[in-house]
Amino acid sequence: MTEVCKLKGFPSKVKPQGLRCQFTRSSCCSDFYGKSVVVHGNQSKPRRGYLPQALVVAQTGLKLKYAKKWWEKDLQPNMKEVTSAQDLVDSLLNAGDQLVVVDFFSPGCGGCKALHPKTCQLAEMNPDVQFLQVNYEEHKSMCYSLNVHVLPFFRLYRGAHGRLCSFSCTNATIKKFKDALAKHTPERCSLGPTKGLEEEELVALAANKDLSFAYAPKPVQPAPVPAAEQVAPPAGPSHSDRGLPHPLLMTSLESAQDSEEKTLVSSGR
Repeated sequence: MTEVCKLKGFPSKVKPQGLRCQFTRSSCCSDFYGKSVVVHGNQSKPRRGYLPQALVVAQTGLKLKYAKKWWEKDLQPNMKEVTSAQDLVDSLLNAGDQLVVVDFFSPGCGGCKALHPKTCQLAEMNPDVQFLQVNYEEHKSMCYSLNVHVLPFFRLYRGAHGRLCSFSCTNATIKKFKDALAKHTPERCSLGPTKGLEEEELVALAANKDLSFAYAPKPVQPAPVPAAEQVAPPAGPSHSDRGLPHPLLMTSLESAQDSEEKTLVSSGR
């Protein structure tokens, strides 16, 4: 026996054909796993291509599975999303001598989406390298202060050397990314403290009013002036040489005596 089942939440003046339920009484008004089911209808005709998120909401505590966004898929343990400017600065400083790759991407960037699986593969192949992901749409102001104007964009940092290189690449130029990792991945021991971002970048982030980041610029220390070189005075004659005649003077005296003797001999004296 077919019966019309009225649903809660609908006005009484709605056309019956919009609410008619062509089911038996047992199937239309039955419970869902022993609990009541609330069916929500849409009075207007849905747009083409539009599907409501939930036509039937079951009050059972069950939740629909969350669909991951493309930049959240295939992430590796050494991949981390940057949440703020302070988080980026701290992550670079805490990395020590570990190589860090900062990946700037945008959800609406087709090149970023196509490159993401390759980036995850490189992260899996290099577990000792830290990958930091910066979402351009969520951190536009910070990216502007860091002079990031093209996507996808990468910067590599390490220890006391700070920034090693920066480049933009796509799937077609992925070799550039692989070569940079091969060059800078070998372990190195820094002789100084970890540098992180450049001084001018830290100052730019602190000057950005959209960011809650504070930084005190380092005082400029004057360059040390080299000490004036002391010129040693020319060494004078020693005490032992003062009593001896000058060699040139001796030679001139001997020459004069020889010429005088020759003159006397020629005159017959």
